[in-house]
Amino acid sequence: MSGHVLVLNQDYQALTITSVQRAIVLLLLQKAELIEAEASRFVRSPSRKVPWPSIVRLKAYVRVPYKRVLLTRKNVIRRDGNRCQYCGSPDRITIDHVMPKSRGGKDTWTNLVAACVPCNNRKGNRTPQEAGMELARQPFRPSYVMYIRDFVGSLESTWKPYLYLS
Repeated sequence: MSGHVLVLNQDYQALTITSVQRAIVLLLLQKAELIEAEASRFVRSPSRKVPWPSIVRLKAYVRVPYKRVLLTRKNVIRRDGNRCQYCGSPDRITIDHVMPKSRGGKDTWTNLVAACVPCNNRKGNRTPQEAGMELARQPFRPSYVMYIRDFVGSLESTWKPYLYLS
């Protein structure tokens, strides 16, 4: 039962992505309702035949504090598409501080970018302007919806309206 299921809150806002198995449990316990299912696939047991879920909606509203993506090395690299923000190379990716830490640069979404080792070494303890290097795009804090979209990889077309991507 491999696959991903989009879980919506009672107000149809995207909450998270879960496994098909967990979604089936939510459906059988009547904690969620089926919104979208794959037409030709089913989960079968000796006594039941349940449609293969694609989107489920919780029956009770879940209060979620401000949803934000954690600042981690993996998430910075994911935000930047696994590519160096200076030359575009996908090889030997590391993290670079746009404003170096030794000059007061902080560990924030807007100061960290993915960079390959050669570009990171060439930039050294300088700003991109001082090193004569240009960023492909300015660093930013990703949204939670963007994180959900990128977590899955290939996005099912039925999910797009719920992730505001129509």
